[in-house]
Amino acid sequence: MTPAPEYVAPHGLLRGKSVLVTAAAGAGIGYAAARRCAEEGCRALVVSDVHERRLAEAVASIRGETGLEAVHGQLCDVSRQDQVQALMDFAEERLGGTDVLINNAGLGTSRRIVEMADDEWQRVIDITLGGTFRMTRAALAVMQPRARGVIVNNASVLGWRAQAEQAHYAAAKAGVMALTRCAAIEAAEYGIRVNAVAPSIAIHAFLRKSASEELLASLAAREAFGRGAEPWEVANVMVFLASDYSSYMTGEVVSVSSQHA
Repeated sequence: MTPAPEYVAPHGLLRGKSVLVTAAAGAGIGYAAARRCAEEGCRALVVSDVHERRLAEAVASIRGETGLEAVHGQLCDVSRQDQVQALMDFAEERLGGTDVLINNAGLGTSRRIVEMADDEWQRVIDITLGGTFRMTRAALAVMQPRARGVIVNNASVLGWRAQAEQAHYAAAKAGVMALTRCAAIEAAEYGIRVNAVAPSIAIHAFLRKSASEELLASLAAREAFGRGAEPWEVANVMVFLASDYSSYMTGEVVSVSSQHA
């Protein structure tokens, strides 16, 4: 197994920009992305989640770790349109206009198709794909009149590849990929870019609660580096897509994976 690299020093890629990140509490990709945005010089940051205590802890942690005082938290269930709109209104006010949206919210469970009830299928689809759609719609509504903005979605390699017990999650993530491409075409005339990352496996505490160590070890063994990604390694690619360094990229889904070719 190739060990994880040292944490990469920031380069000011988001200097002067404002950022909104969904599902950013805890120890996963969303928190890593939010922290990375702060480290990369964003002028203000709004993070959202459905867990009030963890959200407050995330806000305090990002402020303490990065020195950015303009970090704000807002509860949001992305399956509810009223809360999505409230989050967008909150972000617009606190950020003085949202430059970057990172759609990280998603839900996954493990279930074989013949054992899956309609409500489990629908909930995974509604949060993972429907939530990304609602947030994208809300963001475009405020970005288009300004003729600027960037949206970065969190997809998954399961949008391309098959895995048992993941039909609902894979279908949702494939939908995120298609939504990314279509939204990019509609947004291009306004100078807005929409891209996505597709991680293979990023190991963090929440994933360990929903998957067995045996499954995680098996998935990590398929990677060329023999390990899962650190959440910040995925966040680095999100920040690149949010930055001006990717100014000619839109409608792209970038695999963040070391899987064997």
